[in-house]
Amino acid sequence: MAKRITVLATICATMIAVHIVNLGIGGALLSFGIDPRDLDSIYTIFTAPWLHADFAHLFGNLASFVVLAAICLLNGIRYFLKASMLIILITGALVWAFARDNIHIGASGWIFGLWSLVIALAWFDRSWRNIAISLAVTFFYGSMAFGVLPTDGYISFESHLFGALSGVIAAAILSKEPRQVAVPSKAGELKFWS
Repeated sequence: MAKRITVLATICATMIAVHIVNLGIGGALLSFGIDPRDLDSIYTIFTAPWLHADFAHLFGNLASFVVLAAICLLNGIRYFLKASMLIILITGALVWAFARDNIHIGASGWIFGLWSLVIALAWFDRSWRNIAISLAVTFFYGSMAFGVLPTDGYISFESHLFGALSGVIAAAILSKEPRQVAVPSKAGELKFWS
């Protein structure tokens, strides 16, 4: 449990540190946001989630990120990291390919990906735990579904939409991977089988 908290705290601290550095250099890091269809900036699909416009944007994202990442971390650190990489990669690639010509920044695509992943796991990996989590997340965070609609020109609804799609894709991919199951041996020790 302590390792999972450390991973979550490190990610949040990194986002805050990046924002403070960005403020200190006059917002110069915002050029590392996704600039759709610019071949020279395709690498920014990995940098954009760490950048935020202001503290309201940052802390608004962190509030949801902490809860949804913590839920995803229930499946283990390795699972969370794989899911996050898939979500960031797929979301960023789709935003780069199809979004409006604006600079797209923020962790909201990642957040929407985690949101849809924990909901979709009820379908792809049908355990009572996943169904209960899915119902709880749908109840408490169901209004996030409206975030995929283009309501504000300053909000990247594309990141939200593609993030939600990426979370479902990640759930489908990761649910097909063999998981280690603890099986007691004759001596009472746990052996792990894939």
